[in-house]
Amino acid sequence: MRIGLLTEGGYPYVSGEARLWCDRLVRGLGQHEFDIYALSRSERQEEQGWIELPPQVNRVRTAPLWTADWTDDGVSFGAGYGRRARRRFAEIFGELAAAVCDSGTGAAGNSSGDSAALADRFGSALYGLAELAGDHGGIVGALRSETAVRALEGACRAPGALRAARTARVPDLLAVAGLLERALRPLSLDWYGADGLGAVDLCHATSGGPAALPGLLAQHFSGVPLLVTEYGVQLRAHYLATGDEALSAPARALLTSFHGKLAAEVYRRATVITPGNTHARRWQERCGAERSKLRTVYPGMEASRFAEVGEREDPGDPDTLLWVGRIEPAKDLISLLHAFAEIRKEEPKARLRIVGAPAEGPDAAAYLAHCKALAAQLFPDEADGAHAVGDNPVSFEEIGAPEAPELADAYAAGSVVVLSSVVEGFPISLVEAMFCGRATVSTDVGAVVEVIGGTGLVVPPRNPRALAEACVALLRDAGRRERLGAAARARALELFTVEQNTEAFRGIYLEIVSHCPVRREALDDAGEPVPFGNPAEAYMPGRWAVASGGGDAGTGAGGAPRWAHEADGPERLKEAGV
Repeated sequence: MRIGLLTEGGYPYVSGEARLWCDRLVRGLGQHEFDIYALSRSERQEEQGWIELPPQVNRVRTAPLWTADWTDDGVSFGAGYGRRARRRFAEIFGELAAAVCDSGTGAAGNSSGDSAALADRFGSALYGLAELAGDHGGIVGALRSETAVRALEGACRAPGALRAARTARVPDLLAVAGLLERALRPLSLDWYGADGLGAVDLCHATSGGPAALPGLLAQHFSGVPLLVTEYGVQLRAHYLATGDEALSAPARALLTSFHGKLAAEVYRRATVITPGNTHARRWQERCGAERSKLRTVYPGMEASRFAEVGEREDPGDPDTLLWVGRIEPAKDLISLLHAFAEIRKEEPKARLRIVGAPAEGPDAAAYLAHCKALAAQLFPDEADGAHAVGDNPVSFEEIGAPEAPELADAYAAGSVVVLSSVVEGFPISLVEAMFCGRATVSTDVGAVVEVIGGTGLVVPPRNPRALAEACVALLRDAGRRERLGAAARARALELFTVEQNTEAFRGIYLEIVSHCPVRREALDDAGEPVPFGNPAEAYMPGRWAVASGGGDAGTGAGGAPRWAHEADGPERLKEAGV
């Protein structure tokens, strides 16, 4: 079958998120063809290029989400917008703004408080904007226009609007309009014709949000079924990121409402949703995902690179604690250092190795410097005698250094692996430690308990005393470390390998295509319909012959748009290997 793989800030870019599991998935399903549709997040990401792609990737089409705008008109309408088109945009975007601003407790415009009616209103406006974008070469300028700002202002002042949004001022609305334009930029792409996503058998979005928007349009216009995979819930990530941005409370409220309704629309239209763990699954259910659509598929990780460490009898240095990951505030290394101060009181020979590089951005570098300063303050250099060189029991290292040339070497050096995070999705470092047969001490955040499953110790987050007590208990009991490590390795090999992940998606692909095939008109070389080109079974009523979300599978819920077959659409993409 032909798969349209939809990514945002990830595969096939070298520095992309979820790059590894997407590459493993594509390589593991060599019997299928893949078309990659990628949205990039930064100029640097594009400059770094792509990873080497396997032969089953037919082509790659990309578009940027990071540019300020795509038009020379700034915040004005494009040249293709006449008076009628502008009036049509004002009506449709006004509906979208009203749905976003509706608090759900009363009327905002003509909306009722019913959540289903509100979801229909948001979806209709979204697809209406997509039609308008196709008819007039995009809506980038329109979304940044004065018309859009006035529509947002009117929706914020309407009865029943979100309380926090009622005080929005013009600067707030301008900021929201700009961010909405970026989120809705996929609507302006020319990816949806018969030579694009309209020709695939299945769209697989590797996350929610903007990455899933092309899949929504392919499902709506061409009846292509949509599979959505979320290993980190996009809506949750947006909530966490919004607090860090310099936005006012009204702007945050509007963006939160928009992303929440977009997530609900994605879950409503998706044929199958595959969360990466129970933690993500709970988020999806709270956002409206139907339980019947959910299939938990754990991320697949390469176990072979840790096989040597996991199978050897050497348990590592019995006095060494190890932390591995990206250094950033969410990892709460401050609590770990304070916990280690308590550990040293009980186990004076204990050492802590912190292995990892800071995350991107100046805040992460400043956080690393703060952690190093705290470690120097808590643990002055120690020496065995008056003539010996002092040494600090806490070391900060990076993979590739002489002490840890490879990631597996870092795990081999310690006997206990520690995770001290206050926010965590799927704890990759814990799974790696489990592959290596190491005992673990972790904080109870994200999917940690689900991953560990009784093969390690779990303590509350932001509790250095509890973290220290658990670490001391394992440092003093070699037999317990060995038993927990062996159980952890067996669990990881059963649940978290690349093979189980690939086989799970192989079955899901076949299930979706068999129940929701895309029914296309069979044409001969002259473009004329072929009599009996489709089997009679394709016209029989039944769930397998109908695309998810209702509507005829051949025309989609809204019918194929006029512009889907035009050859002179806006070319804002790169293609490779066509």
